[in-house]
Amino acid sequence: MQKKAQRYAEKRLCVPLRLTFALLCVLSILLLLPLPSSAAQTQPERTLLTLELLQERLRTPTLREGNLTVDLQKMVIDLRPENTSFRDAFYQLLRKDLGAKPLGLDLSYTLILGDFVGSDLGLRTPLYAQAIAPIFTVTEQKELERLRFVCLESLTNSKDCRSLLGTQSTPSSEIAVFRGVLTLVQTRFNGEMKFSNTFFLQSVDAQGATFLQSTNWTETRFGRPVSFSGAKFKQPSNFQGSIFFEKANFKQTQFQELADFQGSIFEKTANFNQVSFKELAKFNSVQWQENADFSDVRFANQAQFTKANFNQLLLLAEATFEQAVIFREVEFNQSVNLQGASILNQADFSDARFSPDACLSVPGLTFNSNQAKILGNPGQIGKMFCIPTLQGNQNILRNLGQNFRQQQQVADANELEYTKQQLRLVEMSRRLTATNINSASVASLIKLGFSATQAEAIAQRRLIKLFRSSSELLTLADIDLEKYTQLSKRLIVGEPLSIVGWLLQSWSWLGLSVLLLLSGYGTNFWLVFGVGGVAIAYFGLLFWLVDRYRRLHPVPIIPTSYETISILVSFSVLEFFSLLAIFRNAPQPWLTLGCLLIIIVPIPMALLIRLYQQGRYHNLMDISYFTEDGTFRQLRLLIGRLPVIPRNETFRERYMPLLCDRRWNWLNYYDFSLNNLVKLGFNDIRLRDEHLPGIISALAWYQWSLGSIYITLVLWTLSRTIPGLNLLIYLK
Repeated sequence: MQKKAQRYAEKRLCVPLRLTFALLCVLSILLLLPLPSSAAQTQPERTLLTLELLQERLRTPTLREGNLTVDLQKMVIDLRPENTSFRDAFYQLLRKDLGAKPLGLDLSYTLILGDFVGSDLGLRTPLYAQAIAPIFTVTEQKELERLRFVCLESLTNSKDCRSLLGTQSTPSSEIAVFRGVLTLVQTRFNGEMKFSNTFFLQSVDAQGATFLQSTNWTETRFGRPVSFSGAKFKQPSNFQGSIFFEKANFKQTQFQELADFQGSIFEKTANFNQVSFKELAKFNSVQWQENADFSDVRFANQAQFTKANFNQLLLLAEATFEQAVIFREVEFNQSVNLQGASILNQADFSDARFSPDACLSVPGLTFNSNQAKILGNPGQIGKMFCIPTLQGNQNILRNLGQNFRQQQQVADANELEYTKQQLRLVEMSRRLTATNINSASVASLIKLGFSATQAEAIAQRRLIKLFRSSSELLTLADIDLEKYTQLSKRLIVGEPLSIVGWLLQSWSWLGLSVLLLLSGYGTNFWLVFGVGGVAIAYFGLLFWLVDRYRRLHPVPIIPTSYETISILVSFSVLEFFSLLAIFRNAPQPWLTLGCLLIIIVPIPMALLIRLYQQGRYHNLMDISYFTEDGTFRQLRLLIGRLPVIPRNETFRERYMPLLCDRRWNWLNYYDFSLNNLVKLGFNDIRLRDEHLPGIISALAWYQWSLGSIYITLVLWTLSRTIPGLNLLIYLK
C-alpha cells in the first residue's frame, strides 16, 4: 500500500511539470516567428541620425527611378531646440548639397522631432528671368518661367505674384526652390512642418505621412504631381495661395483641424476622394482648371467654396455635409455631380453663376427639407437642378419643392414641379412606345435587336416568372452587359396594357402634354397670358370677318377701308405681344405655338370655309349678328354668361344690335372674344337669336367651350404662382 501511494504521488507531480514544459515550448515558437508586416510597418526600427551618418548619406546618394536621392529612411531626426548644433548643421549640409545639384530627399518612415523648416533646404532665387541663378538647368529655368506665367495669369493676390509686377528684386520676390524629389511616405512629424513659399521642381510623395502639429504650405508651388494620400493632419494645415501644376492627390487624407486652401490654383485634376474634414474646410477663391473630385468626402464642419471657379466637373457623389456648405458667388462651367450626396444642414448657392452647360445633378440626393435648406437666387436656382429619370427621385423632387415653398420661392418650387411632370411625360411616352419584355412576342424582341437565342431565353424566363425590372435580363446567361446597355432605353417592364388601358394612357399623355406646353403645368402665368392673347385676337378677327364681310353679290356687304385697316393693325399688335410672351416664357415655344394652333385653327377654319361656300341668304342681312346689353356699360365678370341671348321678348328689348357705322365698332368683336374666353368684358355682347346662321353660332359656342377650359387653366395657374395662395394650398 505504501508503494502504491508513492507512485500515485509521483504521477500527480508530473502533470503540472508537463503542462509547464508545453507552455514554454509554445512561447518559444511564437518568439521565433516573424512579426506581421502591418505591425512592422506601424512601428519600424529607426536609427538616430548623426552628422557623420548624414555626411555619409550625402556622399553616397542612391539612384531611384533615374534620380539621385539622399536616403534618410527609417531615421530619428532630432531638430528640437535643445539640439541646436545638430539642427543648424543639418540644414546647412542639406542646403549645400541639395542646392548644388538636383538631389532628391527620402524621409520615408522617419520620425522628425521638433519643427521641420523645409523651406530652408531649398535654394533661394529671384523670380525674374534675367536674375535666375545659372546653376539651374534649362528645364528648371523653364519651370520657373512657368511659375511666373501662371502667377501673372491667376487672380490670386499672393505677395510673390504682386512682386512680379515690379522692376527690382526684393526679399519678397524670392522663392525657395527644391530641385529634387521629396519623399515623405509614412513620415511622422512631431513638430511644426514649414514649407512656405517653396517651389518643388519635382514630385512630392507624402503618402501616409502624419503631421502632429500645424503645417504651413503657404504659397508653395508644386511643379510635378503631389500625393498626400492617406496622410493625417492632426493640427491646422495651411495651403493658402499654393499652385498645383500637376495632379494633386489627397485621397483618404484626414484633416482633423482647419484645412485652409484659400486662393490656391489646381492646374490639373484634384483628387480629394474619401477625405475626412473634421473641422472647417476653406476653399474660398480657389481655381480648379480641371476636375475637382470630392466624391465620398465627409465634411463634419462647415465647408466654404465662396468665389471659387470650377472650369470642369465638380464631383460630390456620395459626399456628406453635416454642417453648412457655402458656394456663394461660385462660377460653375460644367455640371456639379451631387448623386447620392447627403445635405444635412444647409447648402448655399447664392449669386452662383452657371454656364449653359452647367447644372446641379442630384439623383439619389439625401435631403430632408424639414431639417436642411438649399439656398439660391429666387427664380434662378430652381432651373439648375437636373434629374435624368423620375423613378427613384420623386422624393428628392418633393423635398426640393417643399424647401423652396418654405422660403416662399414659388418660382423655383414650380420649376421643380415642371421638371417632375416632364419626367413623368417621358415615362408615359416610353410606356406607350417602348417594348414591354413581359408581353412582346419573340419576333418583336428579335426586331428590337435581340438574337433569336436571346429572345427565346427571355420568353422561357417569363413563362416561369415575369420580369420586375429590366436589369433582371442580366441574370440570363445569353444576354451580356453590352447588349443590355444598347437596348435598355428601348425596353420597359410592367403589366401588359390592354387596348382600353393603352387608350386611357394615351389620353393622359395628351392631357399632360397640353398642360406642359400651354402653361408649364400651371407654373408660368405669362405663358398662359400669351396663349390667351393669341386666341382672343384670332377669334376677334374671325367674328369681325363673319359679321362685317358677308357677301359681294348681288348687293355688297363689306366693311369700310378704315375699319379693315384698324382691325388688321390691332390684330397684328395683339398677336405680336402675345407671341413675345410665348417665346420669352415657353421652354419649347414652337411646340407651344403648334399645339395652340391645332386647337384654335382647324375647326373654326372649317366652319368659316363652309359658311362662305354656302353663302348667306336670310332676313336681317343688314343688321349685325351681335347684340349688346344696352342697360349697362361697365367692366363685368361674366362667368355664367352664354354666347347667345334667350328668345324671351324682354331680353330682345334689352339687347340692341351693334352699330356698324361707328368708327370704333371693331373693338366690340375683341370684347365678345374676351367675354367668351376669359368671361370678362366691358359690355355684355352676345349673338342674336333670330335669323342667325348655325355655323356662326357653332363658332361662338366652340370658343365659349375653349374659354371654360382656359379660365380653369388661368385660375389653376394663379393658385400656383401667387405666393400667399400657394402657401394656403401646399402648407395647409
